[in-house]
Amino acid sequence: MDESEIQRKRRDNEEQATRNRARILGLPYLDTREFEDTIPLVPDILDVKTMRKDFMIPLQKGDEETPFRFMVTSQTPNSLLPEMRRQYANDGKHVGFFLISNSAFQAFMLRYDPPRQVHYDDIRIAQDGDSETIAEVSRTLNQVSSEKIFNFLIDQADKLGASDIHIENLRDEIRIRMRVDGMLHPVAQIDKDRYRIIMGELSSRANISSAATKPQSGHMQQDIYRDGSSHLLNIRVETVPTMYGQDAVLRLFNFDESLLNLNLLGLSDVELETIQEIISHPRGLVLMVGPTGSGKSTTLYSILNALNTSERKIITLEDPIEYGITGITQIPIQTNDGGSFADALRSVLRLDPDVVMVGEIRDADTARTAIQASITGHLVLSSFHANSTAAAFARMIDLIGTNPIFASSIRLLMAQRLVRKLADNKEPYKPDASTVSYIRDTLRGVDVDLEDITLYRPIESEEIPFGYKGRAVLMEQLVVSEDIQAYLRGDIKDINTHDIEASARAHGMLTLEQKGILAALRGETTLEEVSRVI
Repeated sequence: MDESEIQRKRRDNEEQATRNRARILGLPYLDTREFEDTIPLVPDILDVKTMRKDFMIPLQKGDEETPFRFMVTSQTPNSLLPEMRRQYANDGKHVGFFLISNSAFQAFMLRYDPPRQVHYDDIRIAQDGDSETIAEVSRTLNQVSSEKIFNFLIDQADKLGASDIHIENLRDEIRIRMRVDGMLHPVAQIDKDRYRIIMGELSSRANISSAATKPQSGHMQQDIYRDGSSHLLNIRVETVPTMYGQDAVLRLFNFDESLLNLNLLGLSDVELETIQEIISHPRGLVLMVGPTGSGKSTTLYSILNALNTSERKIITLEDPIEYGITGITQIPIQTNDGGSFADALRSVLRLDPDVVMVGEIRDADTARTAIQASITGHLVLSSFHANSTAAAFARMIDLIGTNPIFASSIRLLMAQRLVRKLADNKEPYKPDASTVSYIRDTLRGVDVDLEDITLYRPIESEEIPFGYKGRAVLMEQLVVSEDIQAYLRGDIKDINTHDIEASARAHGMLTLEQKGILAALRGETTLEEVSRVI
Protein backbone atom coordinates (compact mmCIF):
# COMPACT_ATOMS: atom_id res chain seq x y z
CA MET A 1 0.00 0.00 0.00
CA ASP A 2 1.52 3.35 -1.07
CA GLU A 3 1.58 6.46 1.10
CA SER A 4 -1.32 8.18 -0.71
CA GLU A 5 -3.56 5.15 -0.13
CA ILE A 6 -2.56 5.03 3.55
CA GLN A 7 -3.40 8.74 3.92
CA ARG A 8 -6.73 8.22 2.15
CA LYS A 9 -7.68 5.37 4.51
CA ARG A 10 -6.65 7.41 7.52
CA ARG A 11 -8.86 10.26 6.37
CA ASP A 12 -11.75 7.85 5.69
CA ASN A 13 -11.45 6.45 9.22
CA GLU A 14 -11.29 9.94 10.70
CA GLU A 15 -14.37 11.08 8.79
CA GLN A 16 -16.31 8.01 9.88
CA ALA A 17 -15.35 8.67 13.52
CA THR A 18 -16.44 12.31 13.12
CA ARG A 19 -19.76 11.23 11.59
CA ASN A 20 -20.38 8.99 14.61
CA ARG A 21 -19.39 11.79 16.99
CA ALA A 22 -21.81 14.19 15.27
CA ARG A 23 -24.63 11.72 15.83
CA ILE A 24 -23.78 11.57 19.55
CA LEU A 25 -23.56 15.36 19.85
CA GLY A 26 -26.73 15.98 17.86
CA LEU A 27 -24.93 18.12 15.25
CA PRO A 28 -25.09 17.87 11.46
CA TYR A 29 -21.94 16.30 10.04
CA LEU A 30 -20.09 17.89 7.12
CA ASP A 31 -17.54 16.10 4.90
CA THR A 32 -15.47 18.92 3.42
CA ARG A 33 -13.05 16.92 1.28
CA GLU A 34 -14.61 17.92 -2.05
CA PHE A 35 -14.49 21.66 -1.42
CA GLU A 36 -12.08 22.45 1.45
CA ASP A 37 -9.40 23.62 -1.04
CA THR A 38 -11.72 25.68 -3.26
CA ILE A 39 -14.67 27.10 -1.32
CA PRO A 40 -14.38 30.88 -0.85
CA LEU A 41 -13.17 31.90 2.58
CA VAL A 42 -15.37 34.00 4.84
CA PRO A 43 -13.23 36.82 6.26
CA ASP A 44 -14.03 39.39 8.93
CA ILE A 45 -16.13 37.15 11.18
CA LEU A 46 -13.44 35.45 13.29
CA ASP A 47 -9.77 36.27 13.52
CA VAL A 48 -7.15 33.53 13.12
CA LYS A 49 -6.31 33.53 16.83
CA THR A 50 -9.96 32.90 17.76
CA MET A 51 -10.30 30.17 15.13
CA ARG A 52 -7.31 28.31 16.52
CA LYS A 53 -8.40 28.81 20.14
CA ASP A 54 -12.01 27.68 19.62
CA PHE A 55 -11.42 25.19 16.77
CA MET A 56 -14.07 26.98 14.74
CA ILE A 57 -14.18 28.03 11.06
CA PRO A 58 -16.74 30.44 9.53
CA LEU A 59 -18.65 28.82 6.66
CA GLN A 60 -21.29 31.36 5.72
CA LYS A 61 -21.86 35.00 6.59
CA GLY A 62 -25.55 35.44 7.26
CA ASP A 63 -28.06 38.25 7.75
CA GLU A 64 -31.60 38.57 9.14
CA GLU A 65 -32.88 36.07 6.58
CA THR A 66 -29.90 33.74 6.16
CA PRO A 67 -28.26 32.05 9.17
CA PHE A 68 -24.60 32.44 10.00
CA ARG A 69 -22.91 29.07 9.73
CA PHE A 70 -19.77 27.78 11.40
CA MET A 71 -17.75 24.57 11.25
CA VAL A 72 -16.67 23.16 14.61
CA THR A 73 -14.67 20.14 15.78
CA SER A 74 -14.82 17.76 18.72
CA GLN A 75 -12.24 20.06 20.41
CA THR A 76 -14.52 23.11 20.33
CA PRO A 77 -15.46 24.09 23.93
CA ASN A 78 -18.85 22.61 24.87
CA SER A 79 -20.16 25.91 26.29
CA LEU A 80 -19.36 27.94 23.19
CA LEU A 81 -22.20 26.80 20.92
CA PRO A 82 -25.16 27.60 23.24
CA GLU A 83 -23.46 30.89 24.14
CA MET A 84 -23.17 31.89 20.47
CA ARG A 85 -26.76 30.84 19.79
CA ARG A 86 -27.93 33.19 22.57
CA GLN A 87 -25.76 36.07 21.33
CA TYR A 88 -26.95 35.79 17.74
CA ALA A 89 -30.58 35.38 18.84
CA ASN A 90 -30.30 38.58 20.90
CA ASP A 91 -29.24 40.38 17.71
CA GLY A 92 -32.17 38.91 15.79
CA LYS A 93 -29.96 36.59 13.78
CA HIS A 94 -29.71 32.85 13.39
CA VAL A 95 -26.66 30.62 13.64
CA GLY A 96 -25.96 27.01 12.69
CA PHE A 97 -23.09 24.63 13.34
CA PHE A 98 -21.59 21.67 11.46
CA LEU A 99 -19.17 19.14 12.89
CA ILE A 100 -16.03 18.58 10.80
CA SER A 101 -12.95 16.42 11.29
CA ASN A 102 -9.68 17.70 12.72
CA SER A 103 -8.03 17.17 9.32
CA ALA A 104 -10.69 19.35 7.70
CA PHE A 105 -10.09 22.03 10.32
CA GLN A 106 -6.34 21.97 9.66
CA ALA A 107 -6.93 22.16 5.89
CA PHE A 108 -9.02 25.32 6.30
CA MET A 109 -6.50 26.84 8.71
CA LEU A 110 -3.77 26.31 6.11
CA ARG A 111 -5.80 28.66 3.88
CA TYR A 112 -6.70 31.19 6.56
CA ASP A 113 -3.22 31.22 8.08
CA PRO A 114 -0.62 29.88 5.60
CA PRO A 115 2.56 28.68 7.31
CA ARG A 116 5.58 30.92 7.20
CA GLN A 117 8.26 28.54 6.10
CA VAL A 118 11.82 28.82 7.36
CA HIS A 119 14.23 27.60 4.72
CA TYR A 120 17.18 25.66 6.01
CA ASP A 121 18.89 22.57 4.67
CA ASP A 122 17.19 19.34 5.75
CA ILE A 123 18.75 17.24 8.50
CA ARG A 124 20.13 13.96 7.19
CA ILE A 125 21.02 10.82 9.11
CA ALA A 126 24.71 10.09 8.74
CA GLN A 127 26.18 6.68 8.00
CA ASP A 128 28.84 5.35 10.34
CA GLY A 129 32.02 7.37 9.88
CA ASP A 130 30.26 10.10 7.86
CA SER A 131 31.61 13.09 9.75
CA GLU A 132 30.93 15.48 6.87
CA THR A 133 27.15 15.03 7.08
CA ILE A 134 27.23 15.68 10.84
CA ALA A 135 29.41 18.75 10.26
CA GLU A 136 27.02 20.03 7.58
CA VAL A 137 23.96 19.62 9.83
CA SER A 138 25.90 21.24 12.69
CA ARG A 139 26.61 24.32 10.56
CA THR A 140 22.91 24.55 9.69
CA LEU A 141 21.83 24.33 13.34
CA ASN A 142 24.32 26.97 14.39
CA GLN A 143 22.68 29.32 11.86
CA VAL A 144 19.05 28.73 12.87
CA SER A 145 17.65 31.64 14.86
CA SER A 146 17.03 31.02 18.55
CA GLU A 147 13.25 31.43 18.33
CA LYS A 148 13.09 28.98 15.40
CA ILE A 149 15.51 26.28 16.54
CA PHE A 150 12.94 23.97 18.13
CA ASN A 151 10.46 24.50 15.30
CA PHE A 152 13.20 23.40 12.94
CA LEU A 153 14.39 20.45 15.06
CA ILE A 154 10.86 19.11 15.61
CA ASP A 155 9.87 19.58 11.96
CA GLN A 156 12.98 17.72 10.82
CA ALA A 157 12.50 14.94 13.37
CA ASP A 158 8.94 14.47 12.14
CA LYS A 159 10.13 14.44 8.52
CA LEU A 160 12.67 11.71 9.36
CA GLY A 161 10.05 9.73 11.29
CA ALA A 162 11.99 10.11 14.56
CA SER A 163 10.34 9.16 17.84
CA ASP A 164 12.76 11.06 20.10
CA ILE A 165 15.18 13.99 20.03
CA HIS A 166 18.12 13.78 22.46
CA ILE A 167 19.97 16.98 23.43
CA GLU A 168 23.09 16.02 25.38
CA ASN A 169 25.79 18.09 27.07
CA LEU A 170 29.35 16.97 26.42
CA ARG A 171 32.46 18.65 27.76
CA ASP A 172 32.98 21.06 24.84
CA GLU A 173 29.81 20.85 22.77
CA ILE A 174 26.16 19.92 22.57
CA ARG A 175 25.35 16.62 20.85
CA ILE A 176 21.99 16.15 19.16
CA ARG A 177 20.77 12.66 18.33
CA MET A 178 17.48 11.37 16.94
CA ARG A 179 15.93 7.94 17.37
CA VAL A 180 14.73 6.75 13.97
CA ASP A 181 13.18 3.31 13.53
CA GLY A 182 14.24 2.43 17.06
CA MET A 183 17.94 3.26 16.53
CA LEU A 184 19.71 6.32 17.95
CA HIS A 185 21.68 8.31 15.38
CA PRO A 186 23.92 11.38 15.89
CA VAL A 187 22.82 14.25 13.65
CA ALA A 188 24.76 17.26 14.88
CA GLN A 189 27.30 18.69 17.30
CA ILE A 190 26.67 22.36 17.98
CA ASP A 191 28.55 25.05 19.83
CA LYS A 192 28.45 25.04 23.61
CA ASP A 193 27.47 28.70 23.66
CA ARG A 194 24.11 27.75 22.14
CA TYR A 195 23.22 25.74 25.25
CA ARG A 196 21.58 28.72 27.01
CA ILE A 197 19.65 29.61 23.87
CA ILE A 198 18.36 26.05 23.49
CA MET A 199 17.45 25.59 27.16
CA GLY A 200 15.93 29.05 27.38
CA GLU A 201 13.65 28.36 24.43
CA LEU A 202 12.83 24.86 25.72
CA SER A 203 11.99 26.08 29.24
CA SER A 204 9.70 28.75 27.82
CA ARG A 205 7.79 26.39 25.55
CA ALA A 206 7.65 23.34 27.85
CA ASN A 207 7.11 25.26 31.14
CA ILE A 208 10.22 23.95 32.86
CA SER A 209 13.14 25.67 34.59
CA SER A 210 16.42 26.10 32.74
CA ALA A 211 18.28 26.14 36.07
CA ALA A 212 16.68 23.16 37.85
CA THR A 213 18.85 20.80 39.87
CA LYS A 214 16.31 17.94 39.74
CA PRO A 215 14.74 15.96 36.86
CA GLN A 216 11.77 17.71 35.27
CA SER A 217 8.88 16.81 33.01
CA GLY A 218 7.25 19.23 30.61
CA HIS A 219 4.98 19.29 27.61
CA MET A 220 4.52 21.26 24.40
CA GLN A 221 2.74 20.97 21.05
CA GLN A 222 3.64 21.92 17.52
CA ASP A 223 1.71 22.01 14.26
CA ILE A 224 3.58 20.40 11.37
CA TYR A 225 2.79 21.66 7.86
CA ARG A 226 3.91 19.54 4.94
CA ASP A 227 2.73 18.83 1.39
CA GLY A 228 -0.48 20.81 1.71
CA SER A 229 -1.63 19.17 4.95
CA SER A 230 -0.89 19.41 8.64
CA HIS A 231 -0.89 17.43 11.86
CA LEU A 232 -0.34 18.19 15.51
CA LEU A 233 2.58 16.74 17.45
CA ASN A 234 2.25 16.21 21.18
CA ILE A 235 5.76 16.45 22.67
CA ARG A 236 6.76 15.16 26.09
CA VAL A 237 9.91 16.75 27.49
CA GLU A 238 12.13 15.10 30.11
CA THR A 239 15.25 16.79 31.51
CA VAL A 240 17.90 15.59 33.94
CA PRO A 241 20.92 17.47 35.34
CA THR A 242 24.32 16.06 34.33
CA MET A 243 27.94 17.00 34.93
CA TYR A 244 27.92 19.57 32.12
CA GLY A 245 24.33 20.80 32.19
CA GLN A 246 20.74 19.64 31.71
CA ASP A 247 20.23 16.89 29.16
CA ALA A 248 16.83 16.81 27.49
CA VAL A 249 14.82 14.19 25.63
CA LEU A 250 11.82 15.19 23.53
CA ARG A 251 9.38 12.35 22.79
CA LEU A 252 7.16 12.98 19.77
CA PHE A 253 3.60 11.69 19.51
CA ASN A 254 1.45 12.27 16.46
CA PHE A 255 -1.81 13.78 17.74
CA ASP A 256 -3.84 12.24 14.94
CA GLU A 257 -6.59 9.98 16.31
CA SER A 258 -7.06 8.39 12.90
CA LEU A 259 -3.61 6.78 13.24
CA LEU A 260 -4.74 4.90 16.35
CA ASN A 261 -6.42 2.18 14.34
CA LEU A 262 -5.90 -1.57 14.67
CA ASN A 263 -6.05 -1.91 10.89
CA LEU A 264 -3.01 0.36 10.51
CA LEU A 265 -0.70 -1.59 12.84
CA GLY A 266 0.32 -4.14 10.22
CA LEU A 267 -1.06 -7.10 12.18
CA SER A 268 -2.03 -10.32 10.45
CA ASP A 269 -5.68 -11.25 9.97
CA VAL A 270 -5.36 -13.92 12.66
CA GLU A 271 -3.86 -11.44 15.15
CA LEU A 272 -6.58 -8.87 14.44
CA GLU A 273 -9.35 -11.47 14.78
CA THR A 274 -7.93 -12.65 18.11
CA ILE A 275 -7.89 -9.13 19.55
CA GLN A 276 -11.36 -8.31 18.24
CA GLU A 277 -12.83 -11.54 19.61
CA ILE A 278 -11.37 -11.00 23.09
CA ILE A 279 -12.40 -7.33 23.39
CA SER A 280 -15.91 -8.13 22.19
CA HIS A 281 -16.53 -9.65 25.64
CA PRO A 282 -17.63 -7.29 28.40
CA ARG A 283 -15.12 -8.46 31.01
CA GLY A 284 -11.63 -9.82 31.42
CA LEU A 285 -8.04 -8.59 31.63
CA VAL A 286 -5.91 -7.93 28.54
CA LEU A 287 -2.19 -7.40 29.15
CA MET A 288 0.36 -5.87 26.80
CA VAL A 289 4.04 -6.56 27.58
CA GLY A 290 7.27 -5.39 26.08
CA PRO A 291 10.17 -2.99 26.66
CA THR A 292 10.04 0.79 26.28
CA GLY A 293 9.70 1.82 22.65
CA SER A 294 8.05 -1.41 21.49
CA GLY A 295 4.76 0.24 20.52
CA LYS A 296 2.71 -0.95 23.52
CA SER A 297 0.96 2.40 24.00
CA THR A 298 0.01 2.71 20.33
CA THR A 299 -1.53 -0.78 20.33
CA LEU A 300 -3.45 -0.16 23.56
CA TYR A 301 -4.74 3.20 22.33
CA SER A 302 -5.79 1.58 19.05
CA ILE A 303 -7.78 -1.01 21.01
CA LEU A 304 -9.40 1.80 23.02
CA ASN A 305 -10.29 3.60 19.81
CA ALA A 306 -11.93 0.42 18.50
CA LEU A 307 -13.98 0.20 21.71
CA ASN A 308 -14.85 3.90 21.76
CA THR A 309 -18.58 4.01 21.02
CA SER A 310 -21.50 5.90 22.52
CA GLU A 311 -22.63 2.74 24.33
CA ARG A 312 -19.44 2.42 26.39
CA LYS A 313 -17.93 4.47 29.17
CA ILE A 314 -14.14 4.26 28.96
CA ILE A 315 -11.76 5.58 31.61
CA THR A 316 -7.96 5.52 31.47
CA LEU A 317 -5.40 5.96 34.24
CA GLU A 318 -2.09 7.09 32.77
CA ASP A 319 1.34 8.31 33.82
CA PRO A 320 1.59 10.40 31.69
CA ILE A 321 -1.21 10.77 29.11
CA GLU A 322 0.43 10.30 25.72
CA TYR A 323 -2.53 10.63 23.37
CA GLY A 324 -5.77 12.49 23.89
CA ILE A 325 -8.77 10.56 22.53
CA THR A 326 -12.13 12.24 22.04
CA GLY A 327 -14.95 10.63 24.01
CA ILE A 328 -12.72 8.90 26.58
CA THR A 329 -12.18 10.06 30.17
CA GLN A 330 -8.41 10.17 30.67
CA ILE A 331 -7.01 10.71 34.17
CA PRO A 332 -3.32 11.53 34.80
CA ILE A 333 -1.75 9.70 37.76
CA GLN A 334 1.25 11.50 39.26
CA THR A 335 3.08 8.46 40.61
CA ASN A 336 6.21 10.53 41.28
CA ASP A 337 4.17 12.65 43.69
CA GLY A 338 2.67 9.73 45.58
CA GLY A 339 -0.19 8.88 43.22
CA SER A 340 -1.20 5.21 43.01
CA PHE A 341 -2.72 3.28 40.12
CA ALA A 342 -4.42 0.93 42.60
CA ASP A 343 -6.08 3.76 44.58
CA ALA A 344 -7.16 5.53 41.41
CA LEU A 345 -8.56 2.29 39.97
CA ARG A 346 -10.67 1.66 43.07
CA SER A 347 -12.03 5.20 42.78
CA VAL A 348 -12.94 5.08 39.07
CA LEU A 349 -14.73 1.74 39.46
CA ARG A 350 -17.37 3.69 41.39
CA LEU A 351 -17.99 5.74 38.22
CA ASP A 352 -19.57 2.75 36.46
CA PRO A 353 -17.09 2.32 33.58
CA ASP A 354 -17.37 -0.43 30.98
CA VAL A 355 -13.70 -0.34 30.00
CA VAL A 356 -10.72 0.73 32.09
CA MET A 357 -7.13 1.10 30.97
CA VAL A 358 -4.45 1.11 33.65
CA GLY A 359 -1.25 2.57 32.25
CA GLU A 360 0.95 0.00 33.93
CA ILE A 361 0.64 -2.74 36.55
CA ARG A 362 3.68 -2.19 38.77
CA ASP A 363 2.80 -3.89 42.06
CA ALA A 364 0.66 -6.59 43.68
CA ASP A 365 -2.00 -4.12 44.89
CA THR A 366 -2.63 -2.80 41.37
CA ALA A 367 -2.57 -6.34 39.95
CA ARG A 368 -5.19 -7.63 42.41
CA THR A 369 -7.40 -4.58 41.94
CA ALA A 370 -7.24 -4.97 38.14
CA ILE A 371 -8.09 -8.68 38.43
CA GLN A 372 -11.04 -7.98 40.73
CA ALA A 373 -12.30 -5.32 38.34
CA SER A 374 -12.11 -7.75 35.42
CA ILE A 375 -14.10 -10.35 37.37
CA THR A 376 -16.85 -7.91 38.34
CA GLY A 377 -17.92 -7.04 34.80
CA HIS A 378 -15.24 -4.70 33.45
CA LEU A 379 -12.89 -5.04 30.51
CA VAL A 380 -9.47 -4.01 31.82
CA LEU A 381 -6.48 -3.20 29.62
CA SER A 382 -2.99 -2.66 30.96
CA SER A 383 0.73 -2.95 30.26
CA PHE A 384 3.22 -5.03 32.15
CA HIS A 385 7.00 -5.39 32.15
CA ALA A 386 8.10 -8.84 30.98
CA ASN A 387 10.03 -10.29 28.06
CA SER A 388 7.32 -12.66 26.83
CA THR A 389 3.68 -13.57 27.38
CA ALA A 390 4.56 -16.72 29.32
CA ALA A 391 6.96 -14.78 31.57
CA ALA A 392 4.26 -12.15 32.14
CA PHE A 393 1.71 -14.83 33.07
CA ALA A 394 4.13 -16.45 35.53
CA ARG A 395 5.02 -13.09 37.08
CA MET A 396 1.34 -12.19 37.38
CA ILE A 397 0.74 -15.37 39.38
CA ASP A 398 3.67 -14.38 41.61
CA LEU A 399 1.94 -11.05 42.27
CA ILE A 400 -1.65 -12.18 42.84
CA GLY A 401 -1.15 -15.81 43.94
CA THR A 402 -3.24 -18.78 42.77
CA ASN A 403 -7.00 -18.58 43.23
CA PRO A 404 -9.80 -20.47 41.46
CA ILE A 405 -11.80 -17.24 41.33
CA PHE A 406 -9.05 -15.65 39.21
CA ALA A 407 -8.96 -18.49 36.68
CA SER A 408 -11.15 -16.82 34.06
CA SER A 409 -9.97 -13.26 34.69
CA ILE A 410 -6.94 -13.01 32.38
CA ARG A 411 -8.10 -13.45 28.78
CA LEU A 412 -5.21 -12.40 26.54
CA LEU A 413 -1.53 -11.51 26.87
CA MET A 414 0.33 -9.82 24.02
CA ALA A 415 4.09 -9.34 23.77
CA GLN A 416 5.25 -6.87 21.17
CA ARG A 417 8.44 -5.73 19.49
CA LEU A 418 9.18 -3.37 16.61
CA VAL A 419 11.71 -4.41 13.97
CA ARG A 420 13.14 -2.25 11.23
CA LYS A 421 11.76 -3.06 7.79
CA LEU A 422 14.05 -3.70 4.86
CA ALA A 423 13.88 -1.18 2.03
CA ASP A 424 12.82 -2.40 -1.41
CA ASN A 425 16.39 -2.60 -2.72
CA LYS A 426 17.26 -5.49 -0.37
CA GLU A 427 19.62 -8.26 -1.43
CA PRO A 428 18.68 -11.98 -1.26
CA TYR A 429 21.23 -14.55 -0.11
CA LYS A 430 21.48 -18.18 0.96
CA PRO A 431 22.29 -18.59 4.67
CA ASP A 432 24.99 -20.94 5.93
CA ALA A 433 24.30 -24.40 7.29
CA SER A 434 24.22 -23.36 10.96
CA THR A 435 21.68 -20.61 10.25
CA VAL A 436 19.50 -23.03 8.26
CA SER A 437 19.65 -25.49 11.15
CA TYR A 438 18.69 -22.74 13.63
CA ILE A 439 15.70 -21.67 11.49
CA ARG A 440 14.43 -25.24 11.07
CA ASP A 441 14.83 -26.04 14.78
CA THR A 442 13.03 -22.86 15.87
CA LEU A 443 10.17 -23.33 13.39
CA ARG A 444 9.70 -27.04 14.08
CA GLY A 445 5.96 -27.74 14.09
CA VAL A 446 5.10 -24.52 12.21
CA ASP A 447 3.33 -24.94 8.88
CA VAL A 448 5.91 -23.34 6.58
CA ASP A 449 8.03 -24.58 3.65
CA LEU A 450 11.69 -24.73 4.75
CA GLU A 451 13.03 -26.74 1.83
CA ASP A 452 14.79 -23.83 0.09
CA ILE A 453 15.57 -21.02 2.56
CA THR A 454 16.36 -17.50 1.32
CA LEU A 455 17.13 -14.55 3.57
CA TYR A 456 17.74 -10.88 2.79
CA ARG A 457 20.28 -8.23 3.78
CA PRO A 458 20.04 -4.42 3.62
CA ILE A 459 21.69 -2.36 0.91
CA GLU A 460 22.82 1.09 2.01
CA SER A 461 22.23 4.12 -0.17
CA GLU A 462 22.40 7.88 0.11
CA GLU A 463 18.59 8.11 0.41
CA ILE A 464 18.35 5.18 2.86
CA PRO A 465 21.69 5.16 4.76
CA PHE A 466 21.15 1.86 6.60
CA GLY A 467 18.98 -0.04 4.14
CA TYR A 468 15.95 -0.03 6.46
CA LYS A 469 12.83 2.13 6.20
CA GLY A 470 10.03 2.08 8.74
CA ARG A 471 9.21 -0.55 11.34
CA ALA A 472 6.95 -3.58 11.54
CA VAL A 473 5.15 -5.13 14.52
CA LEU A 474 6.05 -8.57 15.84
CA MET A 475 3.32 -9.75 18.18
CA GLU A 476 3.09 -12.85 20.35
CA GLN A 477 -0.45 -13.63 21.52
CA LEU A 478 -1.20 -15.98 24.42
CA VAL A 479 -4.92 -16.71 24.60
CA VAL A 480 -5.56 -18.11 28.07
CA SER A 481 -6.95 -21.61 27.50
CA GLU A 482 -8.34 -24.09 30.02
CA ASP A 483 -4.89 -25.70 30.29
CA ILE A 484 -3.28 -22.38 31.18
CA GLN A 485 -6.09 -21.43 33.57
CA ALA A 486 -4.99 -24.47 35.60
CA TYR A 487 -1.92 -22.50 36.69
CA LEU A 488 -4.14 -19.71 38.06
CA ARG A 489 -6.43 -22.17 39.82
CA GLY A 490 -3.47 -23.72 41.60
CA ASP A 491 -3.97 -27.15 39.95
CA ILE A 492 -0.32 -27.09 38.85
CA LYS A 493 2.11 -26.43 41.64
CA ASP A 494 5.31 -26.05 39.61
CA ILE A 495 4.82 -22.72 37.85
CA ASN A 496 7.54 -21.94 35.33
CA THR A 497 7.74 -19.96 32.11
CA HIS A 498 8.90 -22.89 29.96
CA ASP A 499 5.85 -25.06 30.74
CA ILE A 500 3.41 -22.18 30.26
CA GLU A 501 4.95 -21.38 26.88
CA ALA A 502 4.90 -25.06 25.86
CA SER A 503 1.19 -25.26 26.73
CA ALA A 504 0.46 -22.09 24.74
CA ARG A 505 2.44 -23.36 21.74
CA ALA A 506 0.50 -26.62 21.86
CA HIS A 507 -2.62 -24.49 21.33
CA GLY A 508 -1.11 -22.75 18.30
CA MET A 509 0.78 -19.80 19.74
CA LEU A 510 3.79 -18.55 17.76
CA THR A 511 6.55 -17.00 19.85
CA LEU A 512 8.15 -13.64 19.14
CA GLU A 513 11.25 -15.44 17.89
CA GLN A 514 9.18 -17.55 15.50
CA LYS A 515 7.26 -14.50 14.29
CA GLY A 516 10.56 -12.71 13.69
CA ILE A 517 12.08 -15.56 11.69
CA LEU A 518 8.93 -15.83 9.56
CA ALA A 519 9.15 -12.07 8.87
CA ALA A 520 12.80 -12.52 7.85
CA LEU A 521 11.86 -15.37 5.50
CA ARG A 522 9.26 -13.10 3.88
CA GLY A 523 11.95 -10.47 3.29
CA GLU A 524 10.37 -7.93 5.63
CA THR A 525 13.38 -7.72 7.95
CA THR A 526 16.66 -9.48 8.79
CA LEU A 527 17.61 -12.14 11.29
CA GLU A 528 20.08 -9.67 12.79
CA GLU A 529 17.29 -7.20 13.41
CA VAL A 530 15.13 -9.91 15.01
CA SER A 531 18.02 -10.87 17.31
CA ARG A 532 18.51 -7.22 18.24
CA VAL A 533 14.98 -6.69 19.57
CA ILE A 534 14.11 -10.12 21.06
